Amino acid sequence: MSHMSEPRWLSDEEQKIWRDFSAATRMLQAHLEGQLQHEAGMPHTYYEVLVALSEAPGRQLRMSELADARKASRSRLSHAVARLEANGWVRRESCPTDKRGSWAVLTAEGFAALEKAAPGHVEAVRESLFDPLTPEQVKALGEISAAVLGRLTPKCAAAEAELALREESGVASGDVREVPELAKAD
Repeated sequence: MSHMSEPRWLSDEEQKIWRDFSAATRMLQAHLEGQLQHEAGMPHTYYEVLVALSEAPGRQLRMSELADARKASRSRLSHAVARLEANGWVRRESCPTDKRGSWAVLTAEGFAALEKAAPGHVEAVRESLFDPLTPEQVKALGEISAAVLGRLTPKCAAAEAELALREESGVASGDVREVPELAKAD
């Protein structure tokens, strides 16, 4: 991590744009979360898991691949899958080639729940995000999103690897003293 002698403060215009962007993304996520909870009885996280499984070959993914696809920690994903299993929407199967691995498999009931939830969710996304924008703004939003993702993806991948190493070694969150190689990741 580089240490600068003086912070690069945001200009007044950048400050306003940052605050508007931050508020808009929080409001959009809250709106979509509320829509799914109200109309489909599921949180957005569960919807995203069902979508990822529905798009996978055979409607199944290894739990580690599902965690990576959802940018979620393995423990958080495991909790979500347990709740989806309780609903009968997902089942876990042992991996025949890796005794520690398991598969998350979308059930017919889970696919039906997704089919029921998708139209309302897609309409909420369209109405909230795309309808207020011109075609040029939609294109610019895509370019902006790709640029931000391009900057953050390597940093997030390094953080995810560090978190996975901590989870595997049993080191408490934030405590890197027991795993010295984590401190060298900068």
